[in-house]
Amino acid sequence: MTKLLQYFQEKVVFLPTPLAKEYQFDFDVPFDEHFWETPYEGLINALHFRVQQPHGIIVYYHGNADNLSRWGNIAKELTSYGYDVLLMDYRGYGKSTGPRSEKVLYADAQFVYDYAREMYGEDRTVVYGRSLGGAFAVKTGADNNPKAVILEAAFYNLQDVVNQWLPGKVTDRVSPKMTYHFLSNRIIKQVSSPLYQFHGTKDRTVPLRSGKKLFELFESAHPHLPKKFIEIGDGHHDDLSKSELYQQELQTILQEKP
Repeated sequence: MTKLLQYFQEKVVFLPTPLAKEYQFDFDVPFDEHFWETPYEGLINALHFRVQQPHGIIVYYHGNADNLSRWGNIAKELTSYGYDVLLMDYRGYGKSTGPRSEKVLYADAQFVYDYAREMYGEDRTVVYGRSLGGAFAVKTGADNNPKAVILEAAFYNLQDVVNQWLPGKVTDRVSPKMTYHFLSNRIIKQVSSPLYQFHGTKDRTVPLRSGKKLFELFESAHPHLPKKFIEIGDGHHDDLSKSELYQQELQTILQEKP
């Protein structure tokens, strides 16, 4: 069962699509492409989308599948709110290379955040995490002081998601042997920035209850910080940005002063 769970993590949690280093990205929004050497072996590929006179920058940690050839399209939507956008590919995704581990992935997320912070300042840097990327947004938000942390379809922890497919008694027994844990439930209390969370009521990948449990931990730890849990009625895992409510709420969040 332990081997089955480890296989699940590597083959289901991570669904990368590699790209040749020569691949040419093509998007409607102007961007710069970067290859960064981090303290760990490998290269991180990132795209920095720019607008004129930006209000700040959104550091966006994407979901568990595909690569920047898909996720770069989110920049058209997010830059429409007047922000520059910075996206990275995780190791093994797109043009990013190097061995993957939970520790290294967190470090990569911090490395990319540091780049944004140095250029824009923390009071103009927003952290946004979608699904798996929510774990990196929570960790980065906890270790820094961004203007805001935004989560979309984020989970309580990885075991909470695995419990949908395997009995809880089984996952409880083998959890210590899991390669990845992504314990956002332990980390989120350390976030000291405003936090906003979107979740679809019909999300079958990360159930609404998982996201709600995570938010409630932050809410109880920080009763006086700005926060909001936004339920998108009839929203699934991949379609929240199409919702008028999502668009209205995101605009309000990004317009708030630090």
